[in-house]
Amino acid sequence: MHHNISKSEQNARDCGISLPNAIKGCPKSDTNPASVALHERALTGIFEISKVLADAARLELKLAKVVDLLHSFVQMRHGIIALCDAEGGLDITVASGCGTNGNEPSRSRLPRNAIDQIVTTDTPLLAEDIAMHPTFTAADIEVLGASDTVSFIGVPIRVDGNAIGALTLDRVLESRSSYRLDDDVRLLTMIANMVGQTVKLHRFSAADRERTPELEHRPQTKFSDVKHPAPRRKKVHVEGMIGDSPAISALLEKIAVVAKAKTTVLLRGESGTGKELAAKAIHELSPRAKRPFVKLNCAALPETVLESELFGHEKGAFTSAFNSRKGRFELADKGTLFLDEIGEISASFQAKLLRVLQEQEFERVGSNQTIKVDVRVIAATNRNLEEAVARNEFRADLYYRINVVPLLVPALRQRRSDIPLLAAEFLKKFNDENGCTLTFDPRAIEVLMKCEFPGNIRELENCVHRTAILAEGLSIGRNDFACSQGQCFAEALWKCRSGKAALQPPPILPESANLATPPDEAASSAATNPLAGATHPIGARTPDIERVIAAMERCGWVQAKAARLLGLTPRQIGYVLRKYGVEIKRL
Repeated sequence: MHHNISKSEQNARDCGISLPNAIKGCPKSDTNPASVALHERALTGIFEISKVLADAARLELKLAKVVDLLHSFVQMRHGIIALCDAEGGLDITVASGCGTNGNEPSRSRLPRNAIDQIVTTDTPLLAEDIAMHPTFTAADIEVLGASDTVSFIGVPIRVDGNAIGALTLDRVLESRSSYRLDDDVRLLTMIANMVGQTVKLHRFSAADRERTPELEHRPQTKFSDVKHPAPRRKKVHVEGMIGDSPAISALLEKIAVVAKAKTTVLLRGESGTGKELAAKAIHELSPRAKRPFVKLNCAALPETVLESELFGHEKGAFTSAFNSRKGRFELADKGTLFLDEIGEISASFQAKLLRVLQEQEFERVGSNQTIKVDVRVIAATNRNLEEAVARNEFRADLYYRINVVPLLVPALRQRRSDIPLLAAEFLKKFNDENGCTLTFDPRAIEVLMKCEFPGNIRELENCVHRTAILAEGLSIGRNDFACSQGQCFAEALWKCRSGKAALQPPPILPESANLATPPDEAASSAATNPLAGATHPIGARTPDIERVIAAMERCGWVQAKAARLLGLTPRQIGYVLRKYGVEIKRL
């Protein structure tokens, strides 16, 4: 046995694996003979797998032998190794007793949702009962033949830190089983790392064989110096989503991967970032692209109307129900339903929605007939749902149901390099709608690049249209923007959020006051009166007492007139006068 363990250590070291760490993943006990036996079987199995992976055979055959060897020391019914190609599709798939490449019958018996989630999120997937886990659809459960309580374990296969496939197994969960799921996760992770090293070597060898004869005479590069980048997915283009920044490119790549599965997606991000466009992209890149895409803003309707909109109603269900009507779930059958602002629904309606998402069935308002649907749900919110759950404002079970694959839509300030492209597109749209030929001055783009845009893309579009309307020339310059003139209220909003002093609009003086003062008198007043031509920000809490007294004297000690002159309220004027003990003169 000592000889076998030494060989196991040598093979594991060759694959970049620490065997002592792997031993932690095996069932262990100092006194339990059954645990010791499982421990020794696991070590022996790892040793045999390392020999198979080191053998000079086709990659598909080696992977098939690895799956078959798992049966000898891990409790399981089925085992699967699935590797993805550069575009995210399945490249090599082997299962228990099947080692052919691209075997279609084998691929049709795969839990695709689970495999896609493991590769997309690059995290292990552990389900003690697949019938109760949101990742597994009815089709997946049927594929796994879950007549009893079936557990599922899946771990990512990585090459240079990037998930390129998955190793999965399932078993019938028995109360007397001596296997612990978390122990098996660690054990499978080690085997997946060994498989990943083998795949890396295989791809390096394949690339080396494809080198041209001219390269054969060049100095050889050390294997340790060769970089092995993860296979890049082809660039994804989505209509309406403009930009090539790293943030938006990463989002589009994730959208392309997530779209292939039926998994529920939660789009998160600030208002105006384009979450609806992202939802539309997921639908159009999915197998459901030719089916309906139905959307609903949950924050726009009260609870009673929202229930009718989503589930439909029967004739006579309520006062204005003159005819039966299908709800959004029925209209989206076999397609996609986009629920925007899902964080705004009431607590009572959250329970009703949870049942539909869980069972994919519901009853219309005023009916007791259950309707079954097949709908993929994409939800979106700009709220912090974790804080809402902590405050009991959002149900935790609904949170877990919709937060299967979260995607964060970046704010515009996190993708500033896209601002010129977006601004040009919005200006082109404005020109087409209004028959104009406006262009941007180079310095105008510099102004936009420095803005924070708390309203994100929606605010940028409004800013471009507003500036285009008010621009005097044939091109938009930097001085045409409201922010260059100190009149950008969105900037004031951002400063309020950041805790800085917000810009305030200047007070509007009564025209009668200006007309009543001759130009000569106004000039002399400006020289003697500190208030002449001066303005004071609206909302200032403690204005200068000298200014208040000067304004009161100018207005005949009428507080309402002085307040209008300073842009304050009469209450604020009275507060300042009382604070400094100024006696009001009676004229």
